Amino acid sequence: MIILDTHIWLWWVNRDTDKLDQHRLNQITSSDVVAVSAISSFEVAWLVHHGRIELPIGTRDWFEKALDGSGIKLIPVTPEIACKAVELPDHHSDPQDRIIIATALVCQASIMSSDRKFSCYRELEKRLL
Repeated sequence: MIILDTHIWLWWVNRDTDKLDQHRLNQITSSDVVAVSAISSFEVAWLVHHGRIELPIGTRDWFEKALDGSGIKLIPVTPEIACKAVELPDHHSDPQDRIIIATALVCQASIMSSDRKFSCYRELEKRLL
């Protein structure tokens, strides 16, 4: 399983292949399960609401396409993931990213991100794509 960070999810669903290299595209398409944390839904909605990103279609329609339409699995934020997120070292202050990292750790999944701070987490060694 690969957990996609929010920006990777956006790039994948919106087919922004200028930002996803061929190696990453191959990793996503060859994975048995591709998933996102439920917190990524919040993050996308927040970014749209605050004018930080623009989606090619309405937000609710985009979510339908980005989940059911793409086969990407939505992983809920469980108490175990929440506890893991707050126990992580303080390399990253963004709570959404901490939850995404914790989701990958709890699910024993790989994680794909372009966020440089993710590499500070020794916990992600051999999981970070």
